[in-house]
Amino acid sequence: MNFLFKTVKTLLMFDIETTQTIKNYMIAKKETIAVAESVTAGFLQAAIAAAQNASLFFQGGITVYNLGQKYRHLAVEPIHAQECDCVSKEVAAQMSMNVCNLFSAQWGIGITGYATSVPEGGNKLFAYWAIAHNKKIVLQGKVQSKQNPGLDTQLFYVQAVLKSLNNFCKKNKRKV
Repeated sequence: MNFLFKTVKTLLMFDIETTQTIKNYMIAKKETIAVAESVTAGFLQAAIAAAQNASLFFQGGITVYNLGQKYRHLAVEPIHAQECDCVSKEVAAQMSMNVCNLFSAQWGIGITGYATSVPEGGNKLFAYWAIAHNKKIVLQGKVQSKQNPGLDTQLFYVQAVLKSLNNFCKKNKRKV
């Protein structure tokens, strides 16, 4: 029963209005988006897929947790990634640009960080994220969480990234 409650809670945490704005922007531009995530463990993909008719703009995504998989699937530069435990703005940028190639999308989101306290992250909860469009980074940032470790922090990161993309879409709507 506890698992079911957490699953329902997770689904209710996605801001459908935000994903609808992103969906409308992508469809109006006739462009698609893909996601490469680590710290959010698939929740970012789930949030985007929750938009009605998501298949019209969402190409898919990949969850890669370790350096080997980030290198293998997303061509993340291994020496830098190893030095920073795969958590840096450069790694997030590489993930966002290379997921576009992997899924043949114009837009890509990459996110990597810590949702639980670990010594490598200084026992702090933070993530780096980047959004690429046509092989250029158009948005990127670092988000810090004061939420409970784990699921609450992961969902906080998802909302932060989607809010940033949503604001970009609203601001650039006139250019469509």
